[in-house]
Amino acid sequence: MKGKIIRLAATAVTFLVLPTLLPQVEFTGGTMQLIALALLFGVVNAVIKPIAKLLAFPINMMTLGLFGLVINAALVLVVAWAADLLFDAGLVIGGFPPDGLSLEAILTAFIVGIVLTIVQTVAGLVARD
Repeated sequence: MKGKIIRLAATAVTFLVLPTLLPQVEFTGGTMQLIALALLFGVVNAVIKPIAKLLAFPINMMTLGLFGLVINAALVLVVAWAADLLFDAGLVIGGFPPDGLSLEAILTAFIVGIVLTIVQTVAGLVARD
């Protein structure tokens, strides 16, 4: 249980710090939206990501695992869209969701996905359940 809380806190802090690192990422929500966003990201990673990885297994094998980055970027965009739809979190990634999907949103989602994966991995190594 302690590990899950540490990973949740690490994800929340990452979403808070990302706008300072990447000018294409905006977060205008408060503390409750930040916690809800981290929880939503955890639920998407726990429920949707394994299904997407299973369905994309042949493509992932052909690209030697690089298609996993596409899955991560898509899930980041899904989280931004769902957060905007469910609780108006104020998370905007490269102009998405308010301005629609664009190349800038996709490239920014790739970078955000990589950063979140690194943070989740480090938090998982630090706090094992």
